[in-house]
Amino acid sequence: MAVTPRQFWAASLAGAGVAFAAVIALTGTPLVALVPAGAVAGLPRTYFARRRATRLRLVQQAWPDGLRDLLASITAGRSLPQALATLASSGPAPLQQAFARFPLLARMLGTMPALEVVKEELADPTSDRVIEVLILAQERGGQIVKDILEDLVVTTTKDLKALEEIETEGLEMKINARAVLVLPWVVLVALTIRPGPFRDFYQSGGGLLVVLAGGVLSAFGYFLIARLGRTQHERRVFGSGAPLAGTP
Repeated sequence: MAVTPRQFWAASLAGAGVAFAAVIALTGTPLVALVPAGAVAGLPRTYFARRRATRLRLVQQAWPDGLRDLLASITAGRSLPQALATLASSGPAPLQQAFARFPLLARMLGTMPALEVVKEELADPTSDRVIEVLILAQERGGQIVKDILEDLVVTTTKDLKALEEIETEGLEMKINARAVLVLPWVVLVALTIRPGPFRDFYQSGGGLLVVLAGGVLSAFGYFLIARLGRTQHERRVFGSGAPLAGTP
């Protein structure tokens, strides 16, 4: 993230304020503007969470090609540390970024500690498994390194294919659920854009009760959608369980 926590919260509050003012300008009803403003306030968090998920997904998808590059380098006569350093400069783009500091760390700390640093920066279960196997290969050395990498390419490809199938099957249901959640509030804004009985009602005490009840039910519905539609992410077994502050 290129912003500080204070800037992040300031942007969230500013977005909520702009949305609140815009809906009031359209509808003339502050009550109707509350829920859209709250939804806009959560957009920065959603944006950065999506960026992180996309970043990790690209790294996961790059591992099979990266492992093949490592295997080719080792077949050409390089050692595993040399092959990993080459990965930082000529491997798949997501892995180049992930391993950008590896050559320097390897010279300063050694190969295995440098791999541990990369693993904790990524904080991803798939990368954890791959890097743990690479550490094992570095410990064993010799011809077994090629055999380990060949097996790792096969298993990693299968794991990624299974994850892609799971997410693809649930995507349509998630989109439909979120559309159903948002639609009533879009209709409410449309009903109150023009002066009339709808706007008058939502400017009254009865309108306040309806909006509050609708907001509570929408929040509960969002909780259920997030809970039921959540992908069961694999727990980190080989890492600390949480990304470091410098996660790329």
